[in-house]
Amino acid sequence: MTDSTVRALRGRVLTLKGNPFLDEPGACLVHHEDGLVVMQGGRVTAFGAYATTCGALPEGVVPVEYPDSLIVPGLIDTHVHYPQIQMIGAFGEELLAWLTRYTFPAEFAFADRVHAEETARLFLRAVLACGTTTAAVYCTVHPHSAEAFFAESERFNTRMVAGKVMMDRNAPAALLDTAERGYRESRDLAARWHGRGRQLYAVTPRFAPSCSDAQLDAAGALLAERPDLYLQTHLCESEAEVAWVRELFPARSSYLDVYAQAGLVRPRAVFGHAIHMDEADFCTCHRAGAALAHCPSSNLFLGSGLFRLFDALDPRRPVRVGLGTDVGAGTSLSLVRTLGEAYKVAALRGDKLDAVRALWLATAGGAEALHLEDRIGRIAVGYEADLCVLDTAATPLMAHRARYCTDIEELLFVVMTLGHERVKATWVAGEPVYEAGRAESFRYASQG
Repeated sequence: MTDSTVRALRGRVLTLKGNPFLDEPGACLVHHEDGLVVMQGGRVTAFGAYATTCGALPEGVVPVEYPDSLIVPGLIDTHVHYPQIQMIGAFGEELLAWLTRYTFPAEFAFADRVHAEETARLFLRAVLACGTTTAAVYCTVHPHSAEAFFAESERFNTRMVAGKVMMDRNAPAALLDTAERGYRESRDLAARWHGRGRQLYAVTPRFAPSCSDAQLDAAGALLAERPDLYLQTHLCESEAEVAWVRELFPARSSYLDVYAQAGLVRPRAVFGHAIHMDEADFCTCHRAGAALAHCPSSNLFLGSGLFRLFDALDPRRPVRVGLGTDVGAGTSLSLVRTLGEAYKVAALRGDKLDAVRALWLATAGGAEALHLEDRIGRIAVGYEADLCVLDTAATPLMAHRARYCTDIEELLFVVMTLGHERVKATWVAGEPVYEAGRAESFRYASQG
């Protein structure tokens, strides 16, 4: 049974009621200076200004108060590799050389089930400490790497999307499967985990150069059989990668067309990076309901290019866009810090990413990218009660700067540009799972 305990949070609360890339940003922001969020059974049961909502509190329930904080929806990471945390911060290479030198060697270790379990435990705790409550996660080619991740996510009751990588060429032999094996192992993992509690499965061909036509077709066949599954892969990350795809698939009109011909461009498909795209690609994604994961920290670190955020979200044909930390090409699992990098990427392209649009990318935008906008990404009655508490006084500098903010949007911008790696607290399905400064910071959520 679902936990019936009523819990509540009180403090300065921010969420969004619309897409600020399509409407006036200020009109999309919901802000309660003294707000109350009441939760029961893993969902929000009441939300609003404390003065008008406190009547929803049962007798004896005292809200947890968070001064010097911003209570926002749980953050959503739409593109991250959990096996890469052991090589985060590796000295820069161009993408393809970086994969060969750092990524593939790191993934060899996941042949060991114990190593996968230990890394999954570390990763889940690391993202929860950063306020991330949902992520689209790449595992390795080994099925037990996905088993380890889902088992740990289930303990915390986090809503996660993940899948074992499929690749049958252009990688070390120890990391290859076959089209048939990749299909079978992915099918079996999906049967065990997709829809089990809050876990969701993603068919995960790593990227076109590591997959034969047969393997991409096998991925498409699995999605045709199970259209409720997700698809995640990489797209147009670097110019050298795009040129390589052109050589490997000369009959296809574009990198995206490689995936389209295999039936992979569809709703619940998330394409990571997507830097070197043209207008036709954006239109294709818009029509298909496919999403792009913007990974600014990674793209800057490897020098891959500048994502065309405002072009992707053109109101005439908006594409679903979320934010990704990537790791290890990214340099932090913190989506707050990643937002600061997104601001810089937009500025280099001549655009300005304001705080409201940034919050949307990390919350409601990520939910839309994952086609979960009806249950996560906002604080609203009936939504799953995943919450992140951002500390506006995490350092003396932040506390000092916050005193001079003239409105809530300026304060939010300061948090995203000066933000601390870790947040003050993280709540999952209405339960506290992380609290900064406690000896035992992490707690498993109750299991329904």
